[in-house]
Amino acid sequence: MTAFVLLHGAWHGGWAWQRVAPALRSAGHEVFAPTLTGLSDRAHLLSPAVGLGTHIQDVVSLLEAHDLRDVVLVGHSYAGQVVTGVADRVPERLAKRVYLDAFAGGDGEAAIDLLPEQVAGHYRESVAGPGFGWLIPVRSLTVLGVTDEADLVWLGPRLTPQPWLTYTEPLRLTGAGAGVPAEFVECTDWMRVFRTHAERAASRGWPVHEIATGHEAMVTAPGELADRLLAIAKS
Repeated sequence: MTAFVLLHGAWHGGWAWQRVAPALRSAGHEVFAPTLTGLSDRAHLLSPAVGLGTHIQDVVSLLEAHDLRDVVLVGHSYAGQVVTGVADRVPERLAKRVYLDAFAGGDGEAAIDLLPEQVAGHYRESVAGPGFGWLIPVRSLTVLGVTDEADLVWLGPRLTPQPWLTYTEPLRLTGAGAGVPAEFVECTDWMRVFRTHAERAASRGWPVHEIATGHEAMVTAPGELADRLLAIAKS
């Protein structure tokens, strides 16, 4: 039995994995899908002080509280930064890192600086305007490759603003997590914002896989994603 810990991306919550988790559990595995501080059902804890370090501590605390070991830690999008930070803090608890269309940042790198210039500019403008200087407003789901009306209806009302500090706070790494095996899954049926991160992963010698769907693979291709995660855990 493997323990999967599934981390959602910006604006989401642990609920985002509802279509993937049952398949992992049916295969005999344990699944945790926490909501990071300040998002979704934990939005009551939102403040300008919530940053990347807060979210790294969220996950470290979860692993320690449940004494989880041999964990497959999966991070979608923004949560790639969290996966990297957690691996550096508690590498002994992890069996594998999985980056799902996610940031593959290094020491000293902040998420905002890892986005394409045009996208980063849009984020900064949104934060300065409707984000009141400290929030990233929810992005359009169609931009992220979600086109099915039922998926839009399911996702849209659940999304909440993302604290800006999670994107501006850089990773601070000791190098301890570098020995935890990592794999990258790129979603290819959208504007492919994370293509450079897939290339970075390949340059590090990580296996890189592709799923022909939009950025929200856990919603738009849950069966294929679950199969991929099970294969990664088994390999």
